[in-house]
Amino acid sequence: MAKSDEIENFRKQHKTELKADRAARADTSFFGHPQGLATLFGLELWERFSYLGFQAILALYFADAIANGGLGYEKTTASSVFAAYGALVYLLAIAGAWIADRISGTYRAVLWGGTIIAAGHIFMGIPREFATWIGLALIIIGTGLLKPNVSTMVGELYEKGDNRRDAGFSIYYSGINIGAFLGPIVAGWLGQKIDWHWGFAAAAVGMILGLIQYVAGRKHLAGRMRAAAVQETFTRDKNFYLTIGIVTAGFAVGIIFALTAHNGLNQLINIITGVTAIVPAVFLIYMYRSKRVTDTERRNLAPYSLLLIALVAYNLMYFQTGNTLNFLALEQTNNTLLGYEYPSTWYIALTAIVEIAMGPVLAWLWIKLGSRQPHVAAKVGIGTVLGGTAFVIIALGSWTTGTGTLIPALWVVACYIFLGLGDLVLQTSGMSATTKLAPAPSPPKPWHYGSPPWH
Repeated sequence: MAKSDEIENFRKQHKTELKADRAARADTSFFGHPQGLATLFGLELWERFSYLGFQAILALYFADAIANGGLGYEKTTASSVFAAYGALVYLLAIAGAWIADRISGTYRAVLWGGTIIAAGHIFMGIPREFATWIGLALIIIGTGLLKPNVSTMVGELYEKGDNRRDAGFSIYYSGINIGAFLGPIVAGWLGQKIDWHWGFAAAAVGMILGLIQYVAGRKHLAGRMRAAAVQETFTRDKNFYLTIGIVTAGFAVGIIFALTAHNGLNQLINIITGVTAIVPAVFLIYMYRSKRVTDTERRNLAPYSLLLIALVAYNLMYFQTGNTLNFLALEQTNNTLLGYEYPSTWYIALTAIVEIAMGPVLAWLWIKLGSRQPHVAAKVGIGTVLGGTAFVIIALGSWTTGTGTLIPALWVVACYIFLGLGDLVLQTSGMSATTKLAPAPSPPKPWHYGSPPWH
């Protein structure tokens, strides 16, 4: 059967899905955008609420005294656990994207991921150490499934060439920032002022609310045709079993954490760090050698690799908001305003405020500059410099304050403002550059080398 006939037959068999996709994309009921954007906006808002709220108190909970409801770990060990958690989230995102692209389609991958995350937060709300490790493993796996696929679903709401696409992603990104602001405020206050597990429970409630509105709004989402193609052409090949192995390893990490506790934990974290450093390099080599990568895409891999290094370096700095900077804010900063002692985790919400306020300004600036705006590589560099400046500011604050004196809050506020500015410039430019330089994902078999049936 000719390729064109095969595609046409598939379209006839799934005309209901094709019609639903076209209707979802033609909709303009959400401020001129498809109603499905409101569904994904709400999901990402609550997912970021749960993720950032949980992240704001995680390291503090591990390091807090057992008498105060914490786990009583050394601060260095708590920091290492937090770092390993972040590394595993990014590592398993590779597996999550592959599962959606080759097994389940994006809707189911996000649904499964959100459900696993909610279960993880519920376990974190149980005041037992074994439940903490189980919850942490579930959150890592669920986030790996959900996070890389939600933005893909936003893209599925727009036809090729739809000039609403960029604005749609801007609206979606604002949902991320609203959740990133509310999460540390709510979970941070509950965790630090009442009980750590109340903060984790708040994250669970947020994720459950996001799932409810996601399922309720399913009819407004697109991507049904692609999901049907993925599910019909799925085969249990070596890549499938490799992915299953990675996911199983994620569960094993949680179990090993629970069994080893303090003994051998640092060695395990070192192994995780090494693996997460090696895997991206292996994937870059795989893409370079793949026959499905075009010559142009292969030439783009070199600058893309440099971009990836810059993004990783910045994210290592930014991730300190829940780690090193979090401990500094707790132990060495004057966290009072007009006589009220506020939770130290509230500083983390400042980056979201900066990005919400400055996002439209930055978009206006790039449009105003037009062809005179900096090259994307320069933008990434500017973002990295702003992030580095944030740590220079906090170092100056510590140095000028002196030993035995609490750092004035304004130094920490300035640090987070520069981190937010750096993140805004770098992440938006990095995402744009990634869409241009990274090899395009190929459609599932048998359409690897032809037009996929959902176009």
